[in-house]
Amino acid sequence: MISVRRTIFLISGPLLFLILQGLEPPEGMPDSAFELLGITLWMALWWVTESVPIAVTALLPIVLFPMTGAVDLETTTASYGHKYIFLYLGGFMLAIAIEKWNLHKRIALHIIKFIGTNVSRIILGFMVATAFLSMWISNTATSVMMLPIGMSIVKQLQDNPETEENENLLFGKVLMLSIAYSASIGGIATLIGTPPNLVLAGYVEEVYGIEITFLQWLKFGLPIAIPLLILAWIYLTKFAFNFKQKEFPGGKEEINRLLASIGPMKREEKMVSVIFVVTAICWISRSFVLQQFFPAIDDTIIAMAAGVALFMVPTKDYKNRIITWEDCVNLPWGIILLFGGGMALAAGFQITGLAEWMGAQMGLLQSLSLITLVLVIIASVNLFTEFTSNLATTAMLLPILAPIAISLEVNPYILMVACTIAASCAFMMPVATPPNAVVFGSGYLRIPDMIKSGIWMNIISILFLTVMVYYLLPVIWDFDANNFATFLELKK
Repeated sequence: MISVRRTIFLISGPLLFLILQGLEPPEGMPDSAFELLGITLWMALWWVTESVPIAVTALLPIVLFPMTGAVDLETTTASYGHKYIFLYLGGFMLAIAIEKWNLHKRIALHIIKFIGTNVSRIILGFMVATAFLSMWISNTATSVMMLPIGMSIVKQLQDNPETEENENLLFGKVLMLSIAYSASIGGIATLIGTPPNLVLAGYVEEVYGIEITFLQWLKFGLPIAIPLLILAWIYLTKFAFNFKQKEFPGGKEEINRLLASIGPMKREEKMVSVIFVVTAICWISRSFVLQQFFPAIDDTIIAMAAGVALFMVPTKDYKNRIITWEDCVNLPWGIILLFGGGMALAAGFQITGLAEWMGAQMGLLQSLSLITLVLVIIASVNLFTEFTSNLATTAMLLPILAPIAISLEVNPYILMVACTIAASCAFMMPVATPPNAVVFGSGYLRIPDMIKSGIWMNIISILFLTVMVYYLLPVIWDFDANNFATFLELKK
């Protein structure tokens, strides 16, 4: 049954838009920009309240941009075919193959076995395995895959007579939280790890014609993900929860049992492994090796080549291919549409002049130091995404933050990257991210458990990300944080 509250918000979006239609634009704002502002507020209200599915909200520009005259239909619909959408498609085809042939489970179990099987090390093993997989597979799929493995480990502790009373319940809570946190953190490391990263790359490409390569993002994302993962592990095992029992009775045997149940590596797994490794190497080496021989190659071409290869390689019995189109029916089409809506919104902000007008109104922020501004943005986005989609939040805010940066004569990367990575670090509420929702459904956690642990993880991540964006990002990407001109020089 549709709730009254949702119906109210459903009506409020178009009603707000119609009310603005009857008003005069603020001084200095073009009429087309005012039209776009009304559409943006309508979309923002629907995105925040999820009155309709967020992917459906992302389709509004196709209807409203041309009808209001803000942006023509051809320009609007072109945003839904942006090259980063196909980069994500190729990456997801690779993820489907990895999941279909159980390669992800083998990788995860071997990492856990290698790191160790006492209580603290098992949690670290789960976090490393989850974070690594989340670099390449969607954090939702990663957490869904790791959940049954984690629950089987918890059950092993529960069934063992040597286990102290209630220790298994405590271990279950920590393990579920560690899966959720590391799935979000791992996604920060690579360009395809989480959708907000690609939204940023797509926005910069769309508006400024500057490409953020897979390697460029990895140089910054990995040095963030690794320390943040370690901080999360230390916090969970040393401060948030205290284990009386340090050793895990029967843990090694359970890992070995799970590995034995998978059996020896099949031909299909080996082929997927080869394609996966070659694709990763190509992404990393593209800008300084591959382009010497193939100047036109980019990350999207590599991703699509990997996807096509998976459809070409036969299975062991030669009756089928590694993946089939039926396997791809469950591709995240909603996220793909949301990408397109975000790109259309970004294009509209530039074409109508709304971005420039908004940037000119931000004189009040000039009194803040740059590091304070970064802290405010990261904290605000972190809190906002506890209750809203991180992808929708990023798509809404990037077109606003870029002109603000320009008006303050600050390199836009600083504010845009701050927003993007903060959107992946909401650890408090079950609705904040899909991994949070997945582990909450395990039954080991209550909302107070998540809030009590997550609020401190939020604070840790806010402070850590602020330092990394302000001090490390300009060094790694080689630009002057306080000079917009250096941003444009990166186009060369």
